[in-house]
Amino acid sequence: MTTKTESIPDGTVTSPKGFVAGAVFANINKYARYKLDLGILLSEVPCIAVGLFTSNKMKAAPVLLCQQKLPGNTARAVVVNSGCANAGTGEQGLADAAAIIDTAAEMIEVKPQEVLIASTGVIGRRLPLDSITEALKRIELSPDGGHSLAKAIMTTDTITKEVAIRADGSNFIIGGIAKGSGMIHPQLGTLLCFLTTDAMVDPEFLAAALKKAVDISFNMVSIDGDTSPNDTILLMANGLAGNTVIRQNTAQAAVFQETLNHTCIHLAKAIARDGEGASKLIEVTISSAANTADARSAARTIVSSPLVKAAIHGNVPNWGRIIAAAGRSGAGLVESRLDLYIDGTCLVKKGNPLPFDKNCMVDILKGGEVSIGLNLNLGEATATAWGCDLSEEYVTINSRYTT
Repeated sequence: MTTKTESIPDGTVTSPKGFVAGAVFANINKYARYKLDLGILLSEVPCIAVGLFTSNKMKAAPVLLCQQKLPGNTARAVVVNSGCANAGTGEQGLADAAAIIDTAAEMIEVKPQEVLIASTGVIGRRLPLDSITEALKRIELSPDGGHSLAKAIMTTDTITKEVAIRADGSNFIIGGIAKGSGMIHPQLGTLLCFLTTDAMVDPEFLAAALKKAVDISFNMVSIDGDTSPNDTILLMANGLAGNTVIRQNTAQAAVFQETLNHTCIHLAKAIARDGEGASKLIEVTISSAANTADARSAARTIVSSPLVKAAIHGNVPNWGRIIAAAGRSGAGLVESRLDLYIDGTCLVKKGNPLPFDKNCMVDILKGGEVSIGLNLNLGEATATAWGCDLSEEYVTINSRYTT
């Protein structure tokens, strides 16, 4: 049974009960679009907290500190900055991150072990501790502060990514914010994402639910094939909704999982749509694959193919690039069984090209969203991935961004 969910108007990470946030400018990110680059997310009460982190073997100091604390510890807060990744900074980077945690904990009157940390920005630079220490004292926390926090975590992003969702018949909300625009690939795409809920949730189920949701959302996004040292997804549950504890294999667990899935997919698509230099969101759905692994592999390979992305940017219906990408993905594939669709128009049936109106297809590709469907006709598995077109602007942005 499918759970019906609804997005809460103006929803954000502080929409669930008991969460507040705030942000200020600490002169870390000199190019901050909204002159905000440092923020705090705080729960009124201790939370069960779980997280997922970068698969990059080079891990930023904030990631290492969070991994030391999770799973197992409760949390009250997250302190986060943009403009400096605090990655590639060695033992000094760890000390700097720990010092910021201590300062933030003192300011918001919680224990340092209850504070998590995240950073995003340029690799190889130390955080400016003096300016951060001063700026932390200026942060004002409020239930509306999630919007400011969403702005503070942006780097090359052009829009904020935030949402809050409630399932019909439930008394809990899941809210979230994310950032990500470049250095994104489906190994926990390069991003920061902070998720909150006022649901009371069993810790073991919460960790499993986050992994499932991320697998079908953030792990199915690709912008440019790169993965950063700072990828962090945190989910905090404070239980203030007053529900009975949600445990694995219950009706409420299914409702929670679907609501979390919708939240993560919304944010993942927002990241794909806002890829560096992007003008189009690309959605690739593989159906009737022999197994889920094949479906995921084919979808991710197509959406991350530079040739596919470039063709779509140029409004060129060069469907051969799509088939070729699927063929090199490692997925089981029989050419004589392939059916290929672009925005519902069938271009290939059972491996044979079909005639189509090129001008009509060019007009379709000029739209802001392009959907690609590839039916492998080998089984029942399906998967969807998201990405964006590849433009000249992507090169311009990254040729000027100091790394």
